Amino acid sequence: MAWTPSGAVIAQTQSTVVRSLPDFTDLVEQVGPSVVNIRTLEKVRPSTPGAATPDEEMQELFRRFFGVPMPNAPRQAPRQNKPQDEAQPRGVGSGFILSADGFIMTNAHVVEGADEVMVTLTDKREFKARIVGADKRTDVAVVKIQATGLPAVKVGDVSRLRVGEWVMAIGSPFGLESTVTAGIVSAKQRDTGDYLSFIQTDVAINPGNSGGPLINMRGEVVGINSQIYSRSGGFMGISFAIPMDEAMRVSEQLRASGRVSRGRIGVQIAPVTKDVAESIGLGKAQGVLVRGVEEGSPADKAGIEAGDIITRFDGKPIDKPADLPRAVGNTKPGSKVGITVFRRGANKDLNITVAEIEAEKVAAAATPPEKTAPAAIGQHWGLSVSDLTEAQKKELRVRGGVRVDAATDAAARAGIREGDLILAVANLEVTSLKDFELAMSRVDKSRPTSVLIRRGDGAQYVLIRPTK
Repeated sequence: MAWTPSGAVIAQTQSTVVRSLPDFTDLVEQVGPSVVNIRTLEKVRPSTPGAATPDEEMQELFRRFFGVPMPNAPRQAPRQNKPQDEAQPRGVGSGFILSADGFIMTNAHVVEGADEVMVTLTDKREFKARIVGADKRTDVAVVKIQATGLPAVKVGDVSRLRVGEWVMAIGSPFGLESTVTAGIVSAKQRDTGDYLSFIQTDVAINPGNSGGPLINMRGEVVGINSQIYSRSGGFMGISFAIPMDEAMRVSEQLRASGRVSRGRIGVQIAPVTKDVAESIGLGKAQGVLVRGVEEGSPADKAGIEAGDIITRFDGKPIDKPADLPRAVGNTKPGSKVGITVFRRGANKDLNITVAEIEAEKVAAAATPPEKTAPAAIGQHWGLSVSDLTEAQKKELRVRGGVRVDAATDAAARAGIREGDLILAVANLEVTSLKDFELAMSRVDKSRPTSVLIRRGDGAQYVLIRPTK
């Protein structure tokens, strides 16, 4: 049977399948010594006398609801008053050696709030580590131990990483040191709403893996295992790693100064919808809508206005809202860069000097503008508007616009309401009632029309659709 054509094909097929499966043994021997276990400790804080521990509370709930002791409950040792200066275990994580002289990378959340950080190498040597710096925005931290001649990892090129490629993780899930898991890259540039986009994998990652390396088949670290998607608290087939190129940029700043310096330009942004993009002549939905500009900010000084759509920053295209803060944040403060905005149907190139990020400023609420005589020109849409006085323009920090005194019918359905300011109609700037009337006279009332409104300190586009 082994000589039959069908048998030969099967044997050949089986042989091919076996040869194509990856072998991680050499990678484990190569990279394993560079991975460390990280334990964090915190000093005992004064507690309320007689307060129950979480375990005791759970056992008491079980006894009350079911009338029997909780199965497999740990036996409680008699309570003792421990010295406040005594350090108690806080958490377990992973890390990897960046340099032979003892710099180690991990997650910021692994060391956050720790009074002491202990690092254990694969040869069982243990060191007390110093936190060099931690960056919450990217969840990257660097710690330092006093040692030399350590086996440092090789950093890989994330741009070469491909979806479907085999990758491996080494870490300490649930405190089980030097645990190896493997899988494939499920997606790249996965946007989860955080400051960075992530590498998504199906590598098994559990509590304790945080801060450990994601390794490609060349034995290079391409990411830091950081998050999982889970409804149970455990691994459910989706895990996320911080791309190593981003992590290295952060670590270099942490090692140099202990902190990360990021750029800011002072705008509030929102996505651009397909309907709005088409209605204002932008074409496809791209860029980010500027909803507001902070007074005195780099954006304000550069001439950026509420209602502008930023399409490029420093020569790089801005396709979605997450692109802009990442591009600006990675720009060195003080740098002068070009920025392209789409305004009133045309692109406009501006220059902006990036400032350093600082605490968010809360804009003061503007007092309601005084009413003037309403205009009836917008009644086809259910709009009643009035002009702004010079004092109101100054208070609201606008060059012009008209105030909505009432919004019904099509205008109300579009989301316009009393108190809004109309800044543009169908890409025509509105600085006064005269401009508003001119814009309305040119509008095709049988088609949806884009209207730029300001509400509070934010601007947005709405589409007024004709009544059917």
